[in-house]
Parts: sequence; structure tokens; C-alpha cells
Amino acid sequence: MIPLYDDNPTSRPPVVTVALIALCVVAFLGQISMTEQAATRLIYQLGAIPAVITGELRLHPDLAGTVPAQATLFTSMFLHGGLLHLGGNMLYLWIFGNNVEDALGHFRFLLFYLAGGVVAALAHIYTDAGSEVPMIGASGAISGVLGAYLLLYPKAQVAVLIPIGIILQLVRLPAVVVLLLWFLFQFLSNVFAGAQEGGGGVAWMAHIGGFLAGMVLLFLFKRRGVPLFGDGR
Repeated sequence: MIPLYDDNPTSRPPVVTVALIALCVVAFLGQISMTEQAATRLIYQLGAIPAVITGELRLHPDLAGTVPAQATLFTSMFLHGGLLHLGGNMLYLWIFGNNVEDALGHFRFLLFYLAGGVVAALAHIYTDAGSEVPMIGASGAISGVLGAYLLLYPKAQVAVLIPIGIILQLVRLPAVVVLLLWFLFQFLSNVFAGAQEGGGGVAWMAHIGGFLAGMVLLFLFKRRGVPLFGDGR
């Protein structure tokens, strides 16, 4: 199921959402302009490595950078592992981020986004504290955006592509259906990944933790007077 757009207009330009997308795209262009060795070094320097953040591991001097380990909770949000990783994240951020930004206001949305990303990363670290694999990507922060959208606009209509055999069918579904199915997929993927040796390579708990964090953080950052459970019209 691939979301394409929602029928949910905004009252102000989503300048922070656009800026976050631009930063991620610029960072990715920087990554792919490097040699493979330099790009790998960058990921180890700016990615969030659970074992390094918890103090169980110290990076080799050749990989260590000038950014403190705790700061990688933020820097890791702007790096991505490939074009599909970047494109999928930015698609979700564009579709759902503009409306959440509209409800929170620009500055509050930026703080909300960063806070959600940090909580998402901490959720992953809590469940896999000894991991030496760098975690990168905006998925955790965007998961927080999805959690907030679920509470703000559950009745909004979202256009999604659903594969039926070899045919892609465009249908409109309520946001509550799209987002709860998304969350169920993350939950089941986390369960199945836990049963696999190596965990499957995706920080599913960051997605789950970010989504739940977004639902909670919404109440701290939402502008007064903005209702919950709306239809987006």
C-alpha cells in the first residue's frame, strides 16, 4: 500500500516540512557524491550507534568524528541508506507532515519532529543496546508525524495504491485505516525480525516508538484550539 496524497488542505505554507525534505535530499546528494569509503565513514560518524551511545563501545580512531555520540541522535535523522529509503521517507513526510505542521505551527512542529526522532532512536537503543550497526534515516521522526496525524485527522481521505495481482489500484481510504495498517505492519515486522538471526536490518522499534511518541507529544505541542479527530476539511 503506497500513499500518494491526502484530501486535506492546509491554511499555511509547510515551510518546515519543505525545509526538512530539502535538508535530507541535500545530505543524500552529499553522501552519493563521496567515495564508498568516505560515505561509510560518514555513516559511522553521524549515524546513531546504540553501543556507542550507551558507552559499551568506542569507535576506532579512524572512524571517530568530532560529533559527540549523543548528537548523532539528531544527525542520523538526515542520512539515508539509498534512494528508495530516502524517497519513501520523504513521500510520507510530504503527505502527512504539512497538515501536522499546520496544526502545530512552524516552530512547534520542528521541535515536535526532532523530539519524536530522538524518542524513536531511544526506543531502538533500549531494545538493542549492544548493536554496533549505525541507525540512519528520518523514519523514526516521520513515524511520530504519522502518530500525530492519526489523532488530528483520522477521517481525512488518503489516496493509496494497492497492488491487486500485477495491477495497482488507486483507492481512497480514511487515514485511520491507512495509518493503523501501517502501524500493524511495523509491529508484525518487528516480531518477525526478532525471530530472525541478526534482526532483519531495519530499526522497527524506532518506527513503533516514534509513532507512539508522536501521539503523546502532540498534546504538548499542539496549538490551542486545534481539535482532534477531524476530517481534514
